[in-house]
Amino acid sequence: MLSRAADNIFWLSRNIERADALARILDATHRLTALPQASAGTTNEWQSAVATAGCVTAFQAAYDEANERTVTEFLAFSPANPASIRNCLETARSNARAVRTALTGEMWDVINGAWHRLKNFDGRNMTREEFARFLAFVKEASLAFDGSAFRTMLRNDAYWFSRLGFLIERADATARILDVKYHVLLPAKERVGGPLDYFQWTSILRSVSARTSYHWVYRESVKPWLVADLLILNRQMPRSLASCYENMSRYLDDLAQFYGRQGNSQRLARAMLTRLDNSTMEEIFQSGLHEFIGSFIAENNRIGGAIAEQYLV
Repeated sequence: MLSRAADNIFWLSRNIERADALARILDATHRLTALPQASAGTTNEWQSAVATAGCVTAFQAAYDEANERTVTEFLAFSPANPASIRNCLETARSNARAVRTALTGEMWDVINGAWHRLKNFDGRNMTREEFARFLAFVKEASLAFDGSAFRTMLRNDAYWFSRLGFLIERADATARILDVKYHVLLPAKERVGGPLDYFQWTSILRSVSARTSYHWVYRESVKPWLVADLLILNRQMPRSLASCYENMSRYLDDLAQFYGRQGNSQRLARAMLTRLDNSTMEEIFQSGLHEFIGSFIAENNRIGGAIAEQYLV
């Protein structure tokens, strides 16, 4: 496969997954702000949404205050934000057009249909109910695209590049959600394990569709260290960092066998998987969850760059 085609397939999946992650972040933020003041307290959910999306600098250059209107506009609809949901879906459609013959008909129908439906949503003066329908549309489009890729693509290099883009983006989103919750969302005066903390961790589980899975695995009330365990180390959880890297290592090995040589991306992915396998939540919390996640995000970006240098340039 030509590197240009591989690059488009890789970024097609990254952009679809990024749009889905932003929709989930915004949905969780709206749920928190809808709580009664007695339960929700005075918090900084809108700032945390921007921080989770990794857009703080760009947001502060465009707006003076983080509130429902400005954050919703910037993360969902702003043409000036390259990582807004609208721009992610439009860029994904451009990626798909560039490699139309490498996609199955079902995959093209999903992304092209989502692009056309996107035109029906006007971010100006949108009610909360209309915005909720928009977020549901984005999540449904992502699920449909992922399902069509899984069920219809040949297991060849096009499929593996698609999954690698998806997994790199998913791992980044999961790590950022955890980091922002632990260091930004809970006000200094609130105690860990208190009512506000419980609602916020539950909201995090909802945002990654893991609330039911959490109770299946741990069978007890929501606790921060168990949520972190589920989303970092538990390979059974599809959005966990360990699960992402288990699959990423496998797909990179498939590519290495297909092309007849290994490279830096395979070595880095295996090293990250080994690091996660050898970690425990006690060690992670003792050394600092923020420091662990910061290191993970930096290494995840490095591995994404290694994949690009090895295959996509």
